[in-house]
Order: sequence, then structure tokens, then C-alpha cells
Amino acid sequence: MNNIDDRLVFRRGLALKNRVVMAPMTTKMSFFDGVVTTDELQYYALRSGEVGAVITAAANVQANGKGWEGELGVYDDKFIPGLSKLSSAIKKNGTKAILQIFHGGRMTNSTVLRGESTVSPSAIPAERPGSETPRELADFEIVELIEDFKKATERAIKAGFDGVELHGANTYLIQQFFSPHSNRREDEWGGTMERRFKFINDLVDGVTEIVDDSEVSNFIVGYRFSPEEYENPGIRFADTLYLVDKLADKPLDYLHISLNDFNRVSVSDDFKEHSMLKYVHEKINGRVPLIGVGDVRTRTDAEEVLKNAEIVAVGRALIIDPHWTNKVLSGQEQLIRRELSQFDREELIIENGLWAFLEGMMPDRLI
Repeated sequence: MNNIDDRLVFRRGLALKNRVVMAPMTTKMSFFDGVVTTDELQYYALRSGEVGAVITAAANVQANGKGWEGELGVYDDKFIPGLSKLSSAIKKNGTKAILQIFHGGRMTNSTVLRGESTVSPSAIPAERPGSETPRELADFEIVELIEDFKKATERAIKAGFDGVELHGANTYLIQQFFSPHSNRREDEWGGTMERRFKFINDLVDGVTEIVDDSEVSNFIVGYRFSPEEYENPGIRFADTLYLVDKLADKPLDYLHISLNDFNRVSVSDDFKEHSMLKYVHEKINGRVPLIGVGDVRTRTDAEEVLKNAEIVAVGRALIIDPHWTNKVLSGQEQLIRRELSQFDREELIIENGLWAFLEGMMPDRLI
């Protein structure tokens, strides 16, 4: 088993001082135009210094990829100065800064996009209330999208980040290409599972080539994925094992599963014996490090994750107590703050958007 305080070195040379990373979580703290705010810098700085790395909230690589108000932008060079401040705020006491990059696809709306239509591989709306029917991307737009992910990676390098994470989870655009629900195309970008993987394959190759052809040292590339969809048709766990098997052979530095419970079991009858985390870890079979996540609150939880992963991501526990990592590593778990009240918000730099997120995700821990 991996130990929580073990050092880890990725294939591109970047070293983590321990196996704890801050999970990427929506903060809604950026300005309306995607520029980093002072509150945002302070929020991340407060939670840096103890964890091995911080993975930021998602930053959109195209203007029409904005998923919500208060989201980071990385689709233009104008964002580099603010992103440089963000990476510097995170990179203290050896903590590494990883910028998560994404495109919202059909999981946004024309109001957020200021009247512009949403886009997706196919003109199929998401199965959620109020969903809009997206415009199907043209072939040349798909190629441009990959180029914009590459340009976003270049900006992350210029801004001083230590890596990027491709956000292929939570039903956003990268996942939409792999999903048989959102991708009904009959060209080279869709149809069979192999063709639905093409966008991801080309995207990973393009981004890793940008990194390897640059002069940057120790800059890593990770990929986050969700294991299942509930739509019919949708991604099933067997499909995800295919995806993981393919990605584990790519020049990535890590894979990152998206789960709200690290013990979660698949809805598929064929995969009920173990947690999805364990099945994925077995499929990877040591080819690339795996980040496990899902309601980690204690050292025992973290150690359970590390039985089936090389790294553990901690989310809400770090929002509640920014010093969770140090208290766990020093054997002082009794000092960890476990609940939040409105009176804690100023101290912990929790703005309205993040508070609303917490109200929906963890009402049992708000007092």
C-alpha cells in the first residue's frame, strides 16, 4: 500500500512531497470575464503549502466553453498575468500547482454564453431540466478545439503552473465525445466506441506533444474521467475500463477518477464485487499513477483510498479545514474542523457561489 506521506515522482520528473492533493472544485470566484480575483488567490493560498499539489477549478479553453458564472478563463493570452498570480499563490512550501482545463459543451446555456448557442458532438440535449439543444460541432471546429486545448496548455506553462489536468469527467465536452448519449455522429468522430475515443486520443496526443516539445521541465499532464453515466444510451463501466486501458498506455502522468464516494460500486451487475476504484486500479496495473477521491474525511479514509490508488484527492474536508493535511500527517486529527457555519465563511474565504455548492453537496456538515 502507498503511504500518505510518501514522496511520488511522475514520469516527467515532477515530484510530490506527499500523496495528498486538493481535488478540483468549483468556486465561482472569478470575475465575469474569467479573470482571477483577489478572493480566489487567497482561497487557494490558504489551502496550499501542506498538500502535495492543488488542482484548480476548471478553466475554459474557448469562450463558448464557459460552464457557469465565476469560472476561470484560459482561452486568451490576457489571462496569463492573473493565472501567474494564481500559480504563485499555490506554489508555496513545495506544493505543486495544476490547472484543470475543459470545455462545458452542452452542459451550459445561452444565458451564460451571452446569447450564443451551446455546442456538443451532436445536437442532443442533456437529460436535465432546462437543457438546451446544442449545435453539432463541425469537423473543422473539432480540430480547432484540440488546438485550443493545446494553446491553453502553453498558457499554463507560461503562467508558471506545474501541470494541466484534462477534465474529461462530469459530463463536460471531452466526456461528451466518448458518450453514446451525446455523440451520435457517423463520421470519424463517432459511432463505434473506438471512433468515440478518437477525440480523446487526438487531444491527449496533442497536449502531451506540446509539453514534450516545449522547453519546460517537470510539467505534467493528467486526465480526469467519470466511470458511469445514467443516461440510456450512456457510458457504462465496461466502456470506462476500455477508456482507462487506452489512456494508461498514453504519455500521461496520471489518471484521476471522479467519484463522490471512494467505495462506490458500479450500477452494472457485472462489476458488483469490488469498488469501481479497485477495478480501475487493477485495469491500470501500474502503468500510470491513479488519483482516488470521494468523501475522504479522515486518515483512515485516505489510507483506504491508497490501497487502490497512488494519490488521494481531498475536497470538501479541505474547504472546511485548510490545515487538514498537516493535522493528519502530524497525528492530530482530533483538531480537524468537521463542520461549518455562516460565521466561518470570512475566515475560510468561502464566497456565495461556493457556499451554495456546499449547501447542495454537504448539508449535514453545515450548522
